[in-house]
Amino acid sequence: MTHLVGIPLIVLAAATLLSRPAVGVVSPAVLVWAVLAVYYFRLDLRFGLLMTVLLGLCVWAGAVFAAQGTGVWLAAGLGMFVAGWVVQFVGHYFEGGKPAFLDDVMGLAIGPLFIVAELCFWAGWRGDVRRAVKSRLNDGAAV
Repeated sequence: MTHLVGIPLIVLAAATLLSRPAVGVVSPAVLVWAVLAVYYFRLDLRFGLLMTVLLGLCVWAGAVFAAQGTGVWLAAGLGMFVAGWVVQFVGHYFEGGKPAFLDDVMGLAIGPLFIVAELCFWAGWRGDVRRAVKSRLNDGAAV
C-alpha cells in the first residue's frame, strides 16, 4: 500500500525538479516524459496511453511548481522526493524486501506502471494482462 503513496510522490517530485531549466516548453522533465512514453507504448498500447497522460499531468504540475520562486520549487520538489522515499523504505522495511530498482535500474521506470496496472486490475480492467502476469509468476518466470 505504501507504493500507492510513495511512488506518485517520487514521480511528481522528479517532474518538479526536472522542470528547470526549460527552454520554452522543453525541459529535462519533458525529455524524460517523451522517453518514458515511448518505453511504455512499446510494452502495451493502452497502458502506454494511460501512462503518457498521467506522466504528462505530473510534468504539467512540475512546471507549475518550477514557475514559482526557487524556494518554492526546491521545497516542493525535495519535500515530495524525501517524503516519497521515506514512505517507500518504511513499506519495504515492513514488507521485508528491498526495492526492485536495487537489482535493476529499470525498476524506477516500472514502478509507476506497476501502480497504474494494480489500480486497473483492482478496478476490473485489463484482466488479460493480469492473467498473463499471474501465469508468468506461477511458471516461475521473471516479470
